[in-house]
Amino acid sequence: MFKHVFNTMQDILQDIIIHYPHANDTERQRLDEQLAKLKQFSDQFIEEWLQFEEKMADFRDMQQQFGHGPAAGESQPAGASPKETAYPKIISAVPQAAQQAAGPAVAGVGLAGADDEDWEASAAFHRSMSKGQGYFKLLMFREAASHFEEAVDRSPENNQARLFLGMTFMHLQEWHDAQRHFQLLVEITEHPRWRALGLNALGCIQAVRMNLEQAAVYFEKAHQADPNFTDPLANMQSCAQHAGQLSLYFGSGQL
Repeated sequence: MFKHVFNTMQDILQDIIIHYPHANDTERQRLDEQLAKLKQFSDQFIEEWLQFEEKMADFRDMQQQFGHGPAAGESQPAGASPKETAYPKIISAVPQAAQQAAGPAVAGVGLAGADDEDWEASAAFHRSMSKGQGYFKLLMFREAASHFEEAVDRSPENNQARLFLGMTFMHLQEWHDAQRHFQLLVEITEHPRWRALGLNALGCIQAVRMNLEQAAVYFEKAHQADPNFTDPLANMQSCAQHAGQLSLYFGSGQL
């Protein structure tokens, strides 16, 4: 799994290295943003790995207290040091911040007064979204799609889940499924950025199919929906200047 992730990161970095010297100011800014995201993911991975190693060291200390420490000759993890016993935390409810991040369909469920069925449904939706977003950040889009599909099945009215699922299908180049979800999203969402993302994605799909006039219509609508979202303008320029190859920005960096 990790080899796939880092191979993908290497490919993205190599692409940045190749195109950076010849990029114009606008394109160079976009490459800088991609590089910043790679650096952010790398730093996050290192931080998570260090936390895992620390927790593993705590568990080994606990093993020793119960007389089940490492077998003779087994080495301790690098950097491990004696610590007080640390036990896993038990999460008895979906965190409030996580409910808000998951969207109104989850945040609207009153866990304190809800029955067990409502709580379990809310928790299951949150788990599907969390797993899907984790795979999405790792660029493992096939795995992400399965979890986002579960989230949409559990809460069809949740626009965030549908947005992530549609964007995942874009990266998988499954244009028909992506179009279906984004068409529904732009009809029902009142969130300007989400509507802009949906319209921009629909424009990209039309551009891939070489329906460039229809693509331009979608890109213009996306820009009108959220003028601060600049990807549609870049896509319009790409369609206008293309010479057999299009450079399209799906907008997934906004998620």
